Amino acid sequence: MLDNIDRTILRTIQSNGRMTNQELANRCGLSPSACFDRFKRLRDTGYIKGFTAVLDPSKLDQPLLIFVEVLLDRTSRNLFSQFSEAVRRVPEILECHMVAGGFDYLLKVRVRDMAAYRAFLADSLVEMPGVRETRTYPVLEEVKNSAELLI
Repeated sequence: MLDNIDRTILRTIQSNGRMTNQELANRCGLSPSACFDRFKRLRDTGYIKGFTAVLDPSKLDQPLLIFVEVLLDRTSRNLFSQFSEAVRRVPEILECHMVAGGFDYLLKVRVRDMAAYRAFLADSLVEMPGVRETRTYPVLEEVKNSAELLI
């Protein structure tokens, strides 16, 4: 169970995961050793899954963000597993979510341009197990892009 100090630690590192333990302890009103112990417990129990750097996709020649609806030709545990395994092998797919509604999966894809997306669609996506239909939604403007959770 999380207490207010744990929540403060999580909120603080979520906005800046590179701060030192000393700085984190100061911001949370803890001694460095108590802060480290709490941080370690939060990490060991899975509240903290890891740390990453946020990269600029346009500087890395991947400025085009596209969301793709995927409808499978049938729904079975085996096909879901096959599709999921195939998705994990494709680097252009940043996120894949199984959803309820009029389609089966929603993908978040990053590519260089529409020509690269067309190649991805033809060479990767439609070749995945069970893909019957896709709908493509290129993003015109990223209004908000955050991974921070409300804590």
